[in-house]
Amino acid sequence: MPVLVRSRLRRKIILLPRIQTLAQKILAAAGAPEAELSLDLVGDRRIRRLNRQYRGRDCPTDVLAFPMRNVVGPASSILGDVVISLHTAARQAEARGHSLDHEVGMLLIHGTLHLCGYDHERGVREAIRMRCKERAILKSLKPLPKLIASRE
Repeated sequence: MPVLVRSRLRRKIILLPRIQTLAQKILAAAGAPEAELSLDLVGDRRIRRLNRQYRGRDCPTDVLAFPMRNVVGPASSILGDVVISLHTAARQAEARGHSLDHEVGMLLIHGTLHLCGYDHERGVREAIRMRCKERAILKSLKPLPKLIASRE
């Protein structure tokens, strides 16, 4: 299975086949259709710890990407790990006026593109390039499926 999805949250139900299918479509659109990806859906506490440990930033963030090709070699099919905070995603979705499913989809696109070598922090030109690719992928996936349900 090229996409492994884990959730560490008890109050959310992850619609596993849908999010795996979406991730596979994102990988194909990003130019890595055979790549393997791990997606971890966590809360703010966990992503804050990861952000502090790996980026030196002591705050929660929405998405982190951990590329593996640099570790296991370019010939490997393992692209890396994407970690999304569902708590932050829910706040951002509400602030932006769209669904949690849409926000998670956008964050998955964003994280996957980081794994594929895109990096908006390298400068304005790269940020524009990445944003254009994100929009193109999102447009190709619409409408996004329901990905997450609440247990409450």
